Amino acid sequence: MNQDTIAAISTGMTNSGIGIVRISGSEALEIADRVYKGKETIAEVPTHTIHYGHVMDGDETVDEVLVMVMRGPRTFTGEDTVEINCHGGTYVVSRVLETVLKAGARPSEPGEFTKRAFLNGKMDLSQAEAVIDVITSENEYALQSSISQLKGSVKNRIKEIREKIIYHTAFIETALDDPEHISVDGYGEVLKEAAEEVIGQLKELIDSSDDGRIMKEGIQTVILGKPNAGKSSLLNILAGHDRAIVTDIEGTTRDVLEEQIRLQGLTLNIIDTAGIRQTDDIVEKMGVDKAKEYAKEADLIIYVVDASRNLDENDEKIFDLIYDKRTVILLNKSDLDTVVTEEMIRERISQNGVQKQIPVIAISAKEEQGIKELENTVKAMFLKGDLSFNEEVYITNARQKNALVNARESMKKVIFSIDAGMPEDFYSIDLMDAYESLGNITGESIGEDLVNEIFSKFCMGK
Repeated sequence: MNQDTIAAISTGMTNSGIGIVRISGSEALEIADRVYKGKETIAEVPTHTIHYGHVMDGDETVDEVLVMVMRGPRTFTGEDTVEINCHGGTYVVSRVLETVLKAGARPSEPGEFTKRAFLNGKMDLSQAEAVIDVITSENEYALQSSISQLKGSVKNRIKEIREKIIYHTAFIETALDDPEHISVDGYGEVLKEAAEEVIGQLKELIDSSDDGRIMKEGIQTVILGKPNAGKSSLLNILAGHDRAIVTDIEGTTRDVLEEQIRLQGLTLNIIDTAGIRQTDDIVEKMGVDKAKEYAKEADLIIYVVDASRNLDENDEKIFDLIYDKRTVILLNKSDLDTVVTEEMIRERISQNGVQKQIPVIAISAKEEQGIKELENTVKAMFLKGDLSFNEEVYITNARQKNALVNARESMKKVIFSIDAGMPEDFYSIDLMDAYESLGNITGESIGEDLVNEIFSKFCMGK
């Protein structure tokens, strides 16, 4: 790791009340003294104290500032750190950073402060990745999950599993080195039971990744229905503003409209599509084809039925799209005289051989009735009960999930070797593969190139 001193703007590049320029490294205090003019000498003040003064570029006063001094290792990076709190105008913050760089610091790379914290042992890699997840959180559940990981929920669970694996690996290796004093007779059954327990724990973590992805990325939601069923009206209600044009003319929506909304702590990435119908209009037909493509990839389909009109061949096409997807069916226009009932919908679903219970809700997009029931239904479909971030661990990172899958496959090989009566060396090889795979999650078994790639995705100044 480079031991030079880095600096960056740690607040966003927009006008604000306060801006922060962060300096970290072995010369952080000395560099701060070169630009700071106040009653104290920064290099001599006690750690974790704040001092009033000015940032000077030669004889020119750049800004009035408060300087926070923190000596390593009791800092975020583990190094001496100085944070200059200045006025938050984009120009003045840039001038303060420019002055610090002229005094001997170099510009940090994206994520380099957090990377130094990881390399200095202040956090493991799962906690470091949680830092950027906290910053990019877009809903309450994503934030709570990221904070839980930042506190070490993933690290602690992985550490616990690795300790079990290394215990059995060490026993086998020791027995193979000293067979006169340590016997492995019958140890296969003991190891098999332990391996099955580890596989169960890994499966639990892998399964949590579905909820984790939804917390982090949101629910990919597609609104389907015939033209003029009320899809765009529903989108506008959920978005809280007029996102889509609503008219009585069928086929008004010809292309997809996308909107991100927050619903009871979750994020819905909603796509409003062209009405599904047979049409000779080339542009509208392209929109219908797009709607079908999005429906195939959706986490959730909201099928809006115009309950004031009979079901027809266009509805049949939509039923074919939803039978294997998580779906909520809305009987819209319940404020009018309706001809489509919940019983009719359920009978049609059963004809397609669908066994699952698809929620059917009567709503009126015009009168904004039934929307709360829709929200509660979606939450119940994707989050099983109240989430506890004190006890449960949710994997929200694809890299971590892949490492867990690899570890599980290695543990399955251990059981295969035991059942096949293979020599104990094979157990040890696969146990160590699992151990190394889990080490990729915490950063204990990871190469420099991957570390650089992970931190390159961070924002500047963090």
